[in-house]
Amino acid sequence: MLNLQRVAMFVAVVEAGSFTSAATTLRQTKAVVSFNIRQLEAELGVSLLLRTTRRLALTQAGEAFYLRSVHLLKETEDIVNDVQFSHRGFGGELRITSTPEYGTTMIIPALVAFGQAHPELSIRHVSSSYHADLISEHFDVAIRLGKLADSSYHAALIDNFSIIPVAAPEWIKNNPIDSLNTLGKAEWVIHTRLQSPLRWQVTGPEQQKIDFSITGPVRFSTDSASALMSFILEGCGVALLPEWLVRPALASGELQHLLPDYHFPSQGVYAVYPNTRHISAKVRALIDFLQGHAQETGLLKTNKL
Repeated sequence: MLNLQRVAMFVAVVEAGSFTSAATTLRQTKAVVSFNIRQLEAELGVSLLLRTTRRLALTQAGEAFYLRSVHLLKETEDIVNDVQFSHRGFGGELRITSTPEYGTTMIIPALVAFGQAHPELSIRHVSSSYHADLISEHFDVAIRLGKLADSSYHAALIDNFSIIPVAAPEWIKNNPIDSLNTLGKAEWVIHTRLQSPLRWQVTGPEQQKIDFSITGPVRFSTDSASALMSFILEGCGVALLPEWLVRPALASGELQHLLPDYHFPSQGVYAVYPNTRHISAKVRALIDFLQGHAQETGLLKTNKL
């Protein structure tokens, strides 16, 4: 039977990059860590690490064992937390990542409320447009927007939101948009993380489906919605942006919604979590809470299609 303490030491060595750094993290001596890794290899009958004077490297067996070990330790932690939950409520740490824009506008207010309901729970939020590997980076949940690509993760739909074409009034004055044809030929700033940023199926005023293509010049592109909006506020052209993000700029007149009778496909908000045999109670509770929070606040309800 595997010794979980030794498995945890092995993971710590891999992630720290050396026995010395892992020993410091674990508050053990280097000799103790080294001994336990040798014992683990002896129990498994394989070499997990290649040791040189300069660095450590994983063997092929070590790479496979590391990934399984991270899964195992995460499931073990979740099981312990769930058993303890009935006695003292949620404890430990909940690790969640989202894009900076959606995190600031939507997720952080929800996390504050969730944290107030579970005062023993420590919540760590990481803002990043980068799609993290949930297992190796130890995230419980990632909030992702748009259309999900196929993956080995599970996903729960939180809600939907509208994306709308917007531009600055000064730009519109010099580049009037009166049809889908002129919209398609306009200058665009595109979001590079979209799967098909130049081709869309638009719903017209009579609910007809229309194939729409961006054929105009794309002089600027970026990987974040806030940067996209900054380009548009500077008068660089047209962009598709989430309605929840541009709502204040629309209200102040800094941006204008182009062709509001035409609707682009609604986008999903998903809570993505690792595909493990045991899903922790706190992850299930967070997903339920986010779904309920979206319903109660109505923040994502505008312009649903």
